[in-house]
Amino acid sequence: MVNAAPPVRVAVVDDEALVRVGLTAILSTAADLTVVGEAADGAEVPPLLARTRPDVLLMDVRMPRIDGLQATRHVLATSPSPPRILMITTFEHDEYVYAALHAGASGFLLKRSRPEEILAAVRVVAAGESLLFPAAIRRLAAAYARPAPPAALTEREGEVLRLMADGLSNAEIADRLVLGVETVKTHVGNVLAKLGARDRTQAVIAAYETGFVVPGS
Repeated sequence: MVNAAPPVRVAVVDDEALVRVGLTAILSTAADLTVVGEAADGAEVPPLLARTRPDVLLMDVRMPRIDGLQATRHVLATSPSPPRILMITTFEHDEYVYAALHAGASGFLLKRSRPEEILAAVRVVAAGESLLFPAAIRRLAAAYARPAPPAALTEREGEVLRLMADGLSNAEIADRLVLGVETVKTHVGNVLAKLGARDRTQAVIAAYETGFVVPGS
């Protein structure tokens, strides 16, 4: 008998109590996810992480004392094993969200998202093999474009990066390019190393900012 994987540990950070209650209720419906803690401000994030050690931090962008951008930078600069950070916001066209993704957050989610979309987003970010990078944020990244190649990528690595930018998982990229999943993982690792990116989100931001990938292309 194979033991089931432990549930993904999620912490929720939002200054609105009603939002925290709603998100916690939604996450609690999933057997593969468990809410391990809550906080009302970015200032409360360090002790929350020390106490609960979540896999995913679901965090509001705009908070009164320390916002999600500042909290993201602090977590990634100080934690030896940081959680994946999923930013939540009311505003789709939010430069704060883009800045947080640029700082190292792994994905972006609107507060008006349906419950099934919220659950799927947490799972995607926890797995780390796909991307939550919607069209509005792609356009923001492209607005900062500098016309230069992002790195000396091989032709195959360039193909992989473009498919990463489309949000495809490793398995989906393997299917599209008729490659083994392990081969795709190797290419992804090479892309991240050449771009100096900590994860897929950072790699895709670099692809848009350098004009290597153009929104809608």
